[in-house]
Amino acid sequence: MSATRRVIATAALLPLAALPEPAQAQTSDSAFEEIVVTAQRREQSIYEVPVAISAFSAEAIEKQGIKNLIDVGKFVPNLNVTGFSAGHTSTANPFIRGIGLQDHLITTDPGVSVYVDGVYLGRQVGQNWSLSNIERIEVLRGPQGTLYGRNSIGGAINIITEKPGDEEVSRAGLEVGSRGRVNGDFYSNVVLDDTFAVSFNGAFQRRNGIGEFLNVPDPEADVGELRDISARIAARWTPNDHFSLLFTADGNDGEGGLRPYTTLIDEVPNGGVFQAGYSNSDLAADPYDNNTGQAQQTGVSNQAFGISLTATWDITDSLTGQFIFSDRHSEYESGLDDDGFIDDFLSFPEVGEADQQSFEIQLSGESGALDFVAGLYWFEEEGENDQNPTVFLGGPGTFTLGQDTESFAIFGNVGYQLNDDLRLSAGLRYTEDEKDARVNINDSLINTSASRDWDEIAWEIALTYDINDDINAYGTIQNGYQSGQFPPRPFCLFGSLDFTQPGNVSTPNCFVANDNVTAINYEAGLKGQPLDTLQLSVAVFFTEYSDLPYQVSTTTGAGFDTQNLIVDQESFGVEIESAWAPTDNFTLHTTLGYIDADVDAPGAPTAVAPLTPEITASISPEYTMPFASGELVLRGDWSFRDDMFGEPTSDPGRFTQIDSRELLNFDFSYAPDDANWTVGLYGRNITDERYDNARLNTGDYVLVILSNDASEFGVRFKTEF
Repeated sequence: MSATRRVIATAALLPLAALPEPAQAQTSDSAFEEIVVTAQRREQSIYEVPVAISAFSAEAIEKQGIKNLIDVGKFVPNLNVTGFSAGHTSTANPFIRGIGLQDHLITTDPGVSVYVDGVYLGRQVGQNWSLSNIERIEVLRGPQGTLYGRNSIGGAINIITEKPGDEEVSRAGLEVGSRGRVNGDFYSNVVLDDTFAVSFNGAFQRRNGIGEFLNVPDPEADVGELRDISARIAARWTPNDHFSLLFTADGNDGEGGLRPYTTLIDEVPNGGVFQAGYSNSDLAADPYDNNTGQAQQTGVSNQAFGISLTATWDITDSLTGQFIFSDRHSEYESGLDDDGFIDDFLSFPEVGEADQQSFEIQLSGESGALDFVAGLYWFEEEGENDQNPTVFLGGPGTFTLGQDTESFAIFGNVGYQLNDDLRLSAGLRYTEDEKDARVNINDSLINTSASRDWDEIAWEIALTYDINDDINAYGTIQNGYQSGQFPPRPFCLFGSLDFTQPGNVSTPNCFVANDNVTAINYEAGLKGQPLDTLQLSVAVFFTEYSDLPYQVSTTTGAGFDTQNLIVDQESFGVEIESAWAPTDNFTLHTTLGYIDADVDAPGAPTAVAPLTPEITASISPEYTMPFASGELVLRGDWSFRDDMFGEPTSDPGRFTQIDSRELLNFDFSYAPDDANWTVGLYGRNITDERYDNARLNTGDYVLVILSNDASEFGVRFKTEF
């Protein structure tokens, strides 16, 4: 182990030295408030949930400088959130325990599901979710196949917003900083009468770019520039103590500059770009600038709108029914000029949109030692990606990809309290998926479609044991499922083109979907408060994945071809989270994750799990002190992500290794006694660490997606009224 890794492991494990001898329950007052989560579709203490879970309160989100899911990925063990998709600045692709999604096109599905108030978000591009009205974020690690179902083989992220009537409050916030940062948000939660409450949230975000488009006189925006406005309204009607109806509507509109990236040409001397006479000297000297000559590929935009309706009925004192309906639309405009120089040699402008509808019926209850949750789920999505016109190795073309998806599931989870200390739970979920995909390349030179359906039964069993009043141990076996996927860029179809029948491809062709993806996870953990001054969570896991698709892209054929490399993967890991409060005014939060992912890919002996750092860690000290008739809170956050590979190969000649990164934030806030306002001073990435977000070797060049995460300093102000 290197010296750096030894320091990381030692620092993250410091609170373990304070562990007491087992068996005695703690009797004095705890230094921590109880954390209640809904990870298993019912309210539970975070200690009682038999899965590895991290939770962020609204206060923690503010102090840690968390503005989006990418920031969440800095403080959860074995979570890495990257941005890649079509060069868009609003995208977030989470990888949990080595499972995620490298791509974004409509035929690919994420391995980590994201939910907002119980509504699944099928697509992340174009949905820059505002975190200013968030009550809590939960990150569930490991397959969540029975309660969350589709696309949760790596885990799930729950975003829970504040509900109308929970607390009657209005607040406003303003943040101003370097890089032209201006953020403003307003939230109001109002109780109109005994039966009706409404809330409104509006937010505005702006940040200047990180580089310039040097060869475009009047670009739409600078490299990496961000501008977004969002709003959300919610209304809750509670005519009696047994029934409530919650309606929400939200939308956002964003625009900005293409995210920073660069292209390595000389490193692939046999590639088409180098052979055409171009080299690294044709690129901008500063990789955060861009030498493109295509004005239409300097800007990005995204819009999203959605509504949801949730009805909750307490049928009896021990039986509750719930119905959740949602309808969402998202769209974006982006695309990369891959070559990164002034000539139009490789460019892929892109627009995309997706419409999804879903409904879920749940029934939950308890009777004596028994509790349960069961339900029906339906999901439908229609989406399309269009690249028109593309330019490939100097030649024009078009590309349109579409897919319609329909999914149905029935699920149930039952728990039984065997005795005062031991609880057994088990769950089943049956899912059917059907996909109809289509592709049109080069104005119907290739125009084909394909359909396939899948079904699977996912299951889990878990045992939770209360060692004492403050510490729980658990063991669980979880099964996960994901339907197969069609290849996102099937330019391989040129190899099966039948020129005797223009507009068609011969059969068989390469536009076929893979089999079911399945996962089984064996996990044991310990969580709770071994001391009144210490919160601790430890998890050890081993997960087997079968028929897992990795996206592999090349440009050495007739176009930018992306196929699914089907692999089996075994992952072993350890995760530790702790919060230590040795005094009333000092707290130390630490996380540590380790994962060893072994990949078996026939025909690809150097295959590795992409975008999966072996070690993830964070250390966050916080000190509170009296100051000027008020309270001063001093906080620092350090996060580490180990080196990793940007695509599923460890071949050093492919130039896809991403170096490790260490990020340091601080937040100092002051709140006067008996006042309704707080002022803060913040610094994010204060050492100005520049790092790669993703890397891809196409065979003609290496595409390097850079972080949009330069140093930033500023002040923030929040008031309640």
